[in-house]
Amino acid sequence: MSAGWALRDCSFRLPAGRICGLVGPNGAGKTTLMGIAANLLEPTAGSLRVFGAAPESAEANRRTAFLAQKKPLFRLFTVAETLRLGRELNPGWDQRAAEEIVRCGDVPLHAKVGTLSGGQRTRVAFALAFGKRPDLLILDEPMSDLDPLVRHELMNTLFAGAVEHGTTVLLSSHLLDELAGVCDYLLVVASGGLRLAGEVDALLGAHTWVTGVRTGEGTPEDLAPHGVVESRTSGQQISALVRPYGAITGSWQFGAPNLEDLPLAYLRSPDAPPLITPSAQVAGHTGPKETAA
Repeated sequence: MSAGWALRDCSFRLPAGRICGLVGPNGAGKTTLMGIAANLLEPTAGSLRVFGAAPESAEANRRTAFLAQKKPLFRLFTVAETLRLGRELNPGWDQRAAEEIVRCGDVPLHAKVGTLSGGQRTRVAFALAFGKRPDLLILDEPMSDLDPLVRHELMNTLFAGAVEHGTTVLLSSHLLDELAGVCDYLLVVASGGLRLAGEVDALLGAHTWVTGVRTGEGTPEDLAPHGVVESRTSGQQISALVRPYGAITGSWQFGAPNLEDLPLAYLRSPDAPPLITPSAQVAGHTGPKETAA
């Protein structure tokens, strides 16, 4: 018996070549979405395509690499044997790139995976995923067990390679400040539904922070014609994240939201209408695509 919908009305398109951050609270459906794309889960309803092919197809499997949050590896293999496995199983394998990721962390190639630290095993798992040279690289909370210096180094390595090869990257992370430096696309999910989807610049540009003096209760009259995603009051001051539907009148101070402000505001405000930019919209979509747990 189903425990409920893991994903529902979650239709979107991720253009090729984008580096996309996938954001949402625990239980929002992020891992389910990634598992379907990587052919580890089968949807009970709806569908998903990877470069136009079904996830279970040989074409999609060849073009996709998935790094799971737990980073499963064969613990009795040495690092060198693990990389050899990647080379034997993947026709487009890049041995130099995989070894470089391992060697930059001073991980001995002769060491058994089971003897490595958590951070070292993560580095080996990254090498396996990146060495495949996929067209779609799916990363589920990949940096959770790394210190900030190593996170920065690996992120730079991975995304420099992704840009060079035109790889599409889907990265799930709770570290919003980390996403700000690398992602040009954003998906925000909550309670199995899509809250935001599209280019980071377009999503940020569609919103503004307004700050001013509160003159009464409820939504100020000047902001009522617009989409108020979230508002906060402190004494006589009100601050609101607004999706303007034209010029905002009145005595307000304006500021630009950042990539941390925007997802958090939508996650805290489930009644705010979702925003899906044209590039993320599915052509001909007439109803919700649903995926159950």
